[in-house]
Amino acid sequence: MPRKTRTLDRVLGRIDNLDPVNLANLVQRLARERTFFEAVFDAIREGVLVVDRDGLIDYANLAAMRMVALKEQDVGRASLWRLVPGLRQSLDLAPGEDLTGRSALSREVELTYPEPRIVRLYIVPFTEDGEDHQEVTPRFAVILGDVTQEVLSTRDRIESEKVSSILLLAAGVAHEIGNPLNSLTIHLQLMQRSLRKSASAAALEKMRSSLEVCQNEVTRLDEIVRNFLEAIRPRPPDLQTVDLVDTLEEVLKVQGQELQDRNLVVEVEASSGAAIVKADRNQVKQVFFNVIKNAMEAMSAGGRLHIKTRANDDAVFIQFGDTGQGIPQDDLPRLFQPFHTTKKGGSGLGLMIIQRIMRDHGGQVGIDSRQGVGTVVTLEFPRNERRVRLLQR
Repeated sequence: MPRKTRTLDRVLGRIDNLDPVNLANLVQRLARERTFFEAVFDAIREGVLVVDRDGLIDYANLAAMRMVALKEQDVGRASLWRLVPGLRQSLDLAPGEDLTGRSALSREVELTYPEPRIVRLYIVPFTEDGEDHQEVTPRFAVILGDVTQEVLSTRDRIESEKVSSILLLAAGVAHEIGNPLNSLTIHLQLMQRSLRKSASAAALEKMRSSLEVCQNEVTRLDEIVRNFLEAIRPRPPDLQTVDLVDTLEEVLKVQGQELQDRNLVVEVEASSGAAIVKADRNQVKQVFFNVIKNAMEAMSAGGRLHIKTRANDDAVFIQFGDTGQGIPQDDLPRLFQPFHTTKKGGSGLGLMIIQRIMRDHGGQVGIDSRQGVGTVVTLEFPRNERRVRLLQR
């Protein structure tokens, strides 16, 4: 025990024998001691809380108040269980349980208010002795550390490794596909030349039509491979001033025939000029194309895709709501993992590519889905003047 504390204990032990002057001096000394320790704890970068079994916060330093959005006047009244939902259940406290036998606990929680951050809580149960060493209410000392950058840096590194692996795989697949594509193109051209020499006019016209379809499909397949490689290759966006609504209309024109063939209705609730951001037009097109393609494949004939834009001071939001079959709740946490797909024959790369492109633009993608009702995909693009690179150091 520090010498200063032992000296103070001796003084407190004689408090009943102190005269008014010495008692006043002791009160002043205690006040100075309290101010000193509060200054020390407020200087610490980590948050420090003291809470009782019911989560009532008895003490909080400045760092802790900032992390959990606690006001000074709320100390002594607010509950940690309310500020950090789910924490109490994770501690698994039994009614009347003696905390003296419990070891320290560690939890990681993701907070969204006052700002998105990941906090690691180190929770130490302790009991306090009252008069005559009688045990009083058990408490928890809670140390809070902001580990947002550490966790997100690890996530980015893992994702980067995944993308690198996928890139190598894709390059190999593209090479293998490219060879037969070239061969097909050459032989189609030879067939076309032969038909011009030997076939009748009617047969020639019929074969020419079939050959044209084959050549168009080969060209389309080659374009898909090229776009796929460009989409997954980690390439920084070429930021230009882009009207998201105009870009969306361009994509809808390209996909218009397929939407019509599937008997799907598209409703757009947006006005050009209200969604201007800094973005890479081609990459944004890739995002829109993939989102709309997913919606099409999720819906049956007669389905509706409702696209709506909104904005605030910080960001522009584009929502794609479909009336498809929805996504099982168990699959939602894994949607952005490579090769995970809920579609028969799907590659499991589309959503991962969407997420990477949106992150590179400083934006985010969110998915809300209910089986039998449909899915809403929300793309968030930062305003020109608010653009930051999220989830990166």
